[in-house]
Amino acid sequence: MDDRDARILKAIATLGTGSPEDISEYTGIPKSTVHYRIKNLKEDGILINDLLDVDAQKLGLEITLVTQVVAEYNEAYHVEVGEKLAAIEGVNQVYFTMGENDFVVISNLTDRDMVSRLVTDFEKIDEVVRTSSQFVIETIKDEPNLLNDFELETVTEFTPKVE
Repeated sequence: MDDRDARILKAIATLGTGSPEDISEYTGIPKSTVHYRIKNLKEDGILINDLLDVDAQKLGLEITLVTQVVAEYNEAYHVEVGEKLAAIEGVNQVYFTMGENDFVVISNLTDRDMVSRLVTDFEKIDEVVRTSSQFVIETIKDEPNLLNDFELETVTEFTPKVE
């Protein structure tokens, strides 16, 4: 990767599109070059899909629930329990963590009945010792593209250099 790749990635994050025309206009990099480099970034596994983000609230998923989960420790429990948590309807993200809690689970749900079903499903997992859930009152930041959290110079510094 080089400066052009970093500029293209930053443009995708800023514009919210993978359109070579839009990226070319934004960066000043020729459209054919943008197209070629996006293809290479996909082949290298840096760009992983062409999906556009969905507004969960506009879909009726207005409740964001953050759940901390404590599970019984055993060998490779984090994989087994993590997969069980991830398979529950409404669960969007599962993180295995260090500290007092073993997992942090993020869910987007439509109503309190759905919250109740979700918590019941957590409790059905034998290895789960306890859960603690918090409703999100207001989302302060929810940036779907992590590159928007960095300046172009920083992106250029931490991206791998290809010779």
